[in-house]
Amino acid sequence: MKIVIVSPDLYTYGAMVIGGVLKSAGFDVTLTKNPDDAAEAGADVILLSLYSTLHLLDERIRNFASAFKSGSAAPGDRAIYVGGPISAYPDIVLGELDVDAVIVGEGEESTVELLNNGISEDISGIAFRDNDEIIVTKPEPAKIERPMPLIPDDIGSQSIRGANTYIETHRGCIGACGFCQVPKFFGTKIRSRDIPEIIAEIEEFKRCGVRRIAISGGTSSLYQYGESGSVNTSAFIELLQAIAEVMGPRNVSVPDIRVDYVDEEVLHAIHDFTMGWVYYGIESGSNEMLKVMRKGVDLEANVYAIELAQQCGVKVGGSFIVGYPGETIDDYELTKSLIEDTFLDDVFVSIAEPIPGTHLSGLVLETDDSENPTFMAHTGEYKALKLTESEARCFDLTLHAQMCKAVPSILTGPLYNACLEDSRQQGGDVRVVTRLLQKYRGSDVQEKP
Repeated sequence: MKIVIVSPDLYTYGAMVIGGVLKSAGFDVTLTKNPDDAAEAGADVILLSLYSTLHLLDERIRNFASAFKSGSAAPGDRAIYVGGPISAYPDIVLGELDVDAVIVGEGEESTVELLNNGISEDISGIAFRDNDEIIVTKPEPAKIERPMPLIPDDIGSQSIRGANTYIETHRGCIGACGFCQVPKFFGTKIRSRDIPEIIAEIEEFKRCGVRRIAISGGTSSLYQYGESGSVNTSAFIELLQAIAEVMGPRNVSVPDIRVDYVDEEVLHAIHDFTMGWVYYGIESGSNEMLKVMRKGVDLEANVYAIELAQQCGVKVGGSFIVGYPGETIDDYELTKSLIEDTFLDDVFVSIAEPIPGTHLSGLVLETDDSENPTFMAHTGEYKALKLTESEARCFDLTLHAQMCKAVPSILTGPLYNACLEDSRQQGGDVRVVTRLLQKYRGSDVQEKP
């Protein structure tokens, strides 16, 4: 049986892990970023590894799925299964794509079972159609130990926020952010990999051409998070030091750390054993919005973590979300003031995207378009640009951040246009996702134990 894994546009870590599991199980498996390559490979089964809701509406992927099935020699001769983060909402996947089943949650074991035995209610963590009914079997956590990932020869040519690839040190997140699906997908209990296994994997990535590694797995400092409810600082530092010995400290980054899980020791280790940056999900300067977002921290905690990192010689990138349901002009102005006061080294601004299954998606479904900043027409200073309120806030905050960074950027015409185009693109994408959510509002899915 020939298996082709399609990971559109970039090689995700999850796709490489599944590839390694299947190779170890004896399957003939290849990995590609291009659906057209899969069509030419003579595959018996396609695994679509999808990480964005927008993939469901991508005509290239939709057309490929239909063409692959229609090109089979006989009914049932070919199969397409979908996995990845998008599997958190299987009813939408099965409604939008012509596929046979969805691998729900962590798919290492269920994918092998599915390929060996075909679709069955006896397999945990899959979803499929039974006549007009969608059946979902309950997913189970996969073993944290697994074979070496299937690493493509051209992995060194890709860039994900400056890194060639992410690697996973643990699974799970103890946070409850309303816009994030990680706790639902991987659970709220931290399951950490052993350092020797992580290092062996990194050495293989380096051998295959990877020059810079980013540590993933929720918030990176939760590695070996203890039963006592505290960060295992010594284990995290040992991990960073071991990775730095392989890659060199300036080729290691640790994105996505919560402000409530850093201290001076952690920050000094980030300074010494990585490229020297920390990325905080600050999200808003309004305590009221932080509560709505379920961040579990307040403005004081955000400011303290920023200042502590700066005192430790660590550069700080901050991410912010605008256009959240209920965000007022006053809330937004507090975010602008926070950026102005903290002299961040870099700023990332996103329009609130309602990923299906999150608390945010529920808020969006409860919010009429007339009160949702993603659909409300902006009537302020950018009225002539014909932006929505969310787009205007994204554009304005991005411009504001350029001038308030530790090293301000000169606002050139190309930079202005790039910020405007990004804001419009984000706004359009979020509207598409919102309409998809509304289309499947109240869909009926039967879960089997």
